[in-house]
Amino acid sequence: MNSKLDSIDAILLFVVVPAIVLASLLEAWVLSRRTRYDWRASGISVMDLVLRILINLTVPLALSTPVTQWAQGHKLTTLHLDTWQTVLLLFIGQEFCYYWFHRAAHRVRWFWCNHAVHHSPNDLNLTAALRIGLFGKLTGTFIFFAPLVWLGFEPRLVAQTLTLNLLYQFWIHATWIPKLGWMEYVFNTPSAHRVHHASNPQYLDANYGGVLIVFDRLFGTYVAERDDIPIRYGLVKPQRSYNPLRVEFDEWVSLVRDMIRAPSLKDALAHVVMPPAWRPPREALRPARSSPNPSVAVKPD
Repeated sequence: MNSKLDSIDAILLFVVVPAIVLASLLEAWVLSRRTRYDWRASGISVMDLVLRILINLTVPLALSTPVTQWAQGHKLTTLHLDTWQTVLLLFIGQEFCYYWFHRAAHRVRWFWCNHAVHHSPNDLNLTAALRIGLFGKLTGTFIFFAPLVWLGFEPRLVAQTLTLNLLYQFWIHATWIPKLGWMEYVFNTPSAHRVHHASNPQYLDANYGGVLIVFDRLFGTYVAERDDIPIRYGLVKPQRSYNPLRVEFDEWVSLVRDMIRAPSLKDALAHVVMPPAWRPPREALRPARSSPNPSVAVKPD
């Protein structure tokens, strides 16, 4: 993809990003006047945002680049956003692809190693939305959106649509917004996303949608927020460190350690592609070790 910023990218970078940071800090100031507020965790989240932008601007290739290039070279047609039908196709297609990316980010350890960073804050607030993990580009997450390129949309347009999807999700990290009535049946809302960030066993691995929640309802991963189960945020084994290196790399270190300890090459590779809580059959017979992953209570797909 062309590394030069176009007008949409420039607006996102120089207008939207500062606006969401300011909104996050405004919420932080209000919340800090009402109760204890973890400013150090918010600082890590802002740092993650800044470093991620720098990586995306300076690293020209992603692990998914060969797949994206193949999809563009074999595209079925060329699609432009010049009709409402193509706009709707891109929106629904992107939502479908995002659902499966997000589900894989919880159910495939390779993708979870980066996505766990987003779930590491022990409090949910708007600054937590800024903490996504530095290595999405390097882990090849865009491969899930290559089908849209194959259909005929330009890669940059697909990437910008994904950015808009993530921007929508910014506001749903607010815990002070109540349930929103009929919207809960169609859209991803603060209530649905609170469940997604919960580490309670009853809430694990649910509500993967971006803008819409309909694919969760369709594929059986929707879980409603319950009044009788107070939500506990963060990872099952909470991340207590304020060292940004620990926050960004703990899961990767854990993966490498498990691969080295694996009894066979097959088991070592399985650690990469299986869910975060997976262990080789022989190890599974032993008492379970604590895990830093929110997918420890593995639900069947």
